[in-house]
Amino acid sequence: MDKTDDTSFRGNQWQRLFRWHQGQKVNEEGEDGVKDEGNRNTILDLKLKVNWKEWVVDPADQFYYVWLQVMILPIVYNWVIIILRTCFTTIALSYLPVWLTLDYLVDLVYILDMIVTVHTGYLDQGILIRDLAQLKKRYLHSRRFLRDLASLLPTDLLYFVFGIQTPLVRINRLLRLPRLNEALDRMETRTSYPNTFRISKLMIYIFVLIHWNACFYFALSSYIGFGSDRWVYPNITHVEFASMRRQYFYCFWFSAQIFTTVGDTPLPKREEEHLFMIADLLIAVLVFASIVGNVGNVISSLRDRDNVFFPNHELVKAYLRSHHINKELRQHIDNWYQHLHINKKIMRENEILQQLPLHLRTEIAVSVHLPTLSKVTIFQSCEKSLLEELVLKLTPQVFSPGEYVCRKGDVGHEMYIIREGKLAVVADDGVTEFAVLSEGNFFGEISILNIKGNKSGNRRTANIRSIGHSDLFSLSKEDLTDVLSEFPAAKHHLEEKGRQILTKMGMLEESGDGEETEAENMETKIQRLESNLEVLQTKLARLMVELESSNRKMQARVEQLEWEVAALDTQLPEDGEEGETAQGRGEGVGGEVQWEREEAEGEEEEVSDARVKKQGQGEDSNDVTKEGDGESTKSTKEDVERMVEGDKSGLKDPDDQKKKNKDEGEKNQEKGDERPGKGDGAEIEHEDKKEEKSEEKKSEEGRETEEGSKKR
Repeated sequence: MDKTDDTSFRGNQWQRLFRWHQGQKVNEEGEDGVKDEGNRNTILDLKLKVNWKEWVVDPADQFYYVWLQVMILPIVYNWVIIILRTCFTTIALSYLPVWLTLDYLVDLVYILDMIVTVHTGYLDQGILIRDLAQLKKRYLHSRRFLRDLASLLPTDLLYFVFGIQTPLVRINRLLRLPRLNEALDRMETRTSYPNTFRISKLMIYIFVLIHWNACFYFALSSYIGFGSDRWVYPNITHVEFASMRRQYFYCFWFSAQIFTTVGDTPLPKREEEHLFMIADLLIAVLVFASIVGNVGNVISSLRDRDNVFFPNHELVKAYLRSHHINKELRQHIDNWYQHLHINKKIMRENEILQQLPLHLRTEIAVSVHLPTLSKVTIFQSCEKSLLEELVLKLTPQVFSPGEYVCRKGDVGHEMYIIREGKLAVVADDGVTEFAVLSEGNFFGEISILNIKGNKSGNRRTANIRSIGHSDLFSLSKEDLTDVLSEFPAAKHHLEEKGRQILTKMGMLEESGDGEETEAENMETKIQRLESNLEVLQTKLARLMVELESSNRKMQARVEQLEWEVAALDTQLPEDGEEGETAQGRGEGVGGEVQWEREEAEGEEEEVSDARVKKQGQGEDSNDVTKEGDGESTKSTKEDVERMVEGDKSGLKDPDDQKKKNKDEGEKNQEKGDERPGKGDGAEIEHEDKKEEKSEEKKSEEGRETEEGSKKR
């Protein structure tokens, strides 16, 4: 059995080795194939890149930036060498082949620069234009083309007129100065040390200015005569002042003395010398002011940078002195500031990056802080977008040795993530250590998650003390709540992790079922309220429509009543005469019934007039109320119909009115109405009652006449 086992084990080993060897061969063949394909692709890419007809340069590319740096050399060469060869003829003639070679190399670079400029794209509405026809048209119709063309005019042909020793004929090459300014500005925006670059650029400008002034001084000395006085250059016949280096260095030193206003130069004696000194002194004032101003700007920018990066220590010191803070606390604060400056701890990241757009701030914060945040176990399974939102909310904090980050029982307003350093979880006595937290650990998350059933509430459950200098990130409760409101799944996940931690600690009350039922009850209540709200909204809309329609109908009916009342006023005299005749006719049986009927109709008219007035006032003040499903509108409709019927009955003939009254009397008698004076056989009343009724009739007639006069 052992032998068979050994042979099978060896056979398996050989099979594995054989398979591994075959896999290695396949991998090598695959790598060779990939390399061959890669080489072919690179060759094709090179062939495609050599297609000059469609070659366009992006101004934001690295190639354009490098080309601008290359253009600095020929431009500075022309600005330095042309004036040098013009004034120092000995230097020009001694190295003439070198100068001519460099001149035509510079001209070739100028031509290449024009080609690059033609193929340089530009942005139109945020899109890079790559059409060569448009690029050529734009460049050929610009002032830049005229300036570049003027700088390449073949003025070297004037050598045949003035001689080879007059390089001033190439003065048009200095017209490429704007290209130098573009290159320097681009370098200033891309360099990591802009203040140093500004000082260097200023020094280059001053060097070129002193160089030109030195050349003019040597040319003026040659015009006046070397050694004619103490102000001009000494006599070049002396061996000491005959060398080319001595000539240039002496003139440069003389110009530097003038521009720095040292005042150690000899006094001028000729008019030409005085004019030269006046011009130099005026230029020196400008140079001195520019140097002082630029250096002051650099210093102030450095100070502003320090104030932005670090808190202002001077203001804090002044505050501590004014309030007579004790020495120990002041020393503690000084040590904290010293730690920030020595270790370059930046405390105001949000203020520094405030000018950048949001997506760039997010990218910077992700590259700087996301590795630290991803180490936190509570955030490891969260979405990347959630981590990007949280990264922008992190606030750096630095704690000194022995300083408490939080104490047990304090109200928690933020959680902490350890970026660097070590912290100890200590007992209430401050000596006993339960655990040590290091980089990537976090604490304080339970107090800001608002987990239901937490026995400690939002209170801290432990004492955390910094062992050494500790760098932490704090995340406030408000920021975390704002971020989690947009990520409900992550919020639920974090709360679940918090519950697990609390259950391990024994700080969670077991009321999960009650919470779920409460949540369900709340959801049902919310749904019921939403449905009731929708029903009420529909009812309100229906009532508003009914109110508008009833208002329109009421206005139309009121207008109709006004017309009918006006017509009734014109017919009142005729109706009065007819009423007297009717009274004469109705003195018999049923006369009293007629008077009572007229009295009832008069009362109904008064009530209807009062209601119409009230309705008009309600329409003017737009204070119309409705109760139920339109009961008030129905009542108003019935009142108006009664009024219209009353008016119509008033306009009818007295005979018709009599007949109507008789019919109503009969109906009332049939119903068993107990009112007196109804029907054909009215009951005999006492004489006293008759007298009272006759007096009431007289008083009613007086009221009607008064009302008729008022209406007229």
